[in-house]
Amino acid sequence: MSRLKRTLNRAKKVLGTTERPRLAVHKSIRHITAQIIDDSKAVTLAYAVSGKEDKNNIETAKKVGADIAQKAAAKGIKKVNFDRRRYLYHGKVKALADAARGAGLEF
Repeated sequence: MSRLKRTLNRAKKVLGTTERPRLAVHKSIRHITAQIIDDSKAVTLAYAVSGKEDKNNIETAKKVGADIAQKAAAKGIKKVNFDRRRYLYHGKVKALADAARGAGLEF
């Protein structure tokens, strides 16, 4: 229950707008996912996920970060709010964020 409360408290603080959408990261046992979301319209603008053959490791997180930044650039998105949810900023989440920054996203 406390993990859910922490997630919801964080979600209240990190919102995506039309000018600056939210880059949300989700990790599971098999995949890592990144979405760019405009919360004011409740629309997903871009989406990237690791492939079936990819292992869930730091290298895969870097690929997903570069992929989401490329898709964002194609839609004209340069600045985002980074939403790591309940995950600590290290390992895969940090690798994804660094790869997205390196590919041109600002947050």
